[in-house]
Amino acid sequence: MTVHDLQTMAARGEKIAMLTCYDASFAKLMEAAGVDVLLVGDSLGMVLQGAADTLSVSMQDMIYHTRSVATGSRHTLIMTDMPYGSYESSLEEALDNAQQLIAAGAHIVKIEGGGHMVATARHLVEHGVPVCAHLGFTPQSVKQLGGYKIQGKTEDSASQIMADAEAMSAAGVCLVLMEMVPAALAAEITRRIAAPTIGIGAGADCSGQVLVIQDLLGIYTGPADKDPASFKSPRFVRNFLQESTSIQDAVRRYVEAVKSGEFPSAAHAY
Repeated sequence: MTVHDLQTMAARGEKIAMLTCYDASFAKLMEAAGVDVLLVGDSLGMVLQGAADTLSVSMQDMIYHTRSVATGSRHTLIMTDMPYGSYESSLEEALDNAQQLIAAGAHIVKIEGGGHMVATARHLVEHGVPVCAHLGFTPQSVKQLGGYKIQGKTEDSASQIMADAEAMSAAGVCLVLMEMVPAALAAEITRRIAAPTIGIGAGADCSGQVLVIQDLLGIYTGPADKDPASFKSPRFVRNFLQESTSIQDAVRRYVEAVKSGEFPSAAHAY
C-alpha cells in the first residue's frame, strides 16, 4: 500500500479503512484483517497512558510506538501524529521532528489545524514528507475549544473549515482527516478538494473512516482517574466486538462495514 494507492482508491470510490494502532501485535492483526492505514495516534495519551487529553504525549512516545507498529506491519501504510509542541514553533523544528517519525517507520505524518498550519504542511511536503491535515475538532486544541465539541455548526465556522481544507489540499497534503463536523459539510469538502478525506464523526461520504481501536472494542472508559460508570462513548463510536467472535473478527467486520458503506450510519453522524 502506498500514498498513491489511497488516491487511486478514493478516485474509484473504494472506501479507505483506517484504525489506530500502537504496537506490533495489533499491527500484524490489523494488516491480516485488511486495514488500509494504521494510525499511530497521540490518542495513546488517553487510551494507553490514562490521561484526560493528548497534550502530554511526547515525541519520544510517538517514535517508540511508531517503531513498534512498523515492526508488526510489512505492507500497510503507517500514519503517525505529530504530538503537541513538535511542529508549531518553526518550520525547521517541524521538518526535523517529521523526519524522525519517518525514520521510525511512518509513511505519513498528521498535523492538526488549518490557517497558519498550511505553511507548515507545504514545507513538509516540499521536503518529501507526506502529510495528513486534521481539521474540525482538533484534540490538541481541546482547551482552546472548550472541550470535546462539534465544529462547523455555524456558517462562519463551516466556511473556515472549508477554506482550511481547500488550502491544505492546495498545499499538497495527501489526506484530510475531519473529526466531529456535520456530515453535510464533510461531504461537500470531499467533493470539492483533490485530497482524499477520512472521517471520524463526519458522516459516510468521506473517502474513508477511522476509529480508535479501544473504542471499536468497547474497552475505553475514560481517563484512569475517573469512574468508568460516568463515561459515555462519543456518538460516532460503534462497538464491533459485541457482534463478533474475537478481536480479529471485530476488526475484519469493521473493515467490511467501512468498505460496504454500512458504517458509519446516520446514527453515528452529526
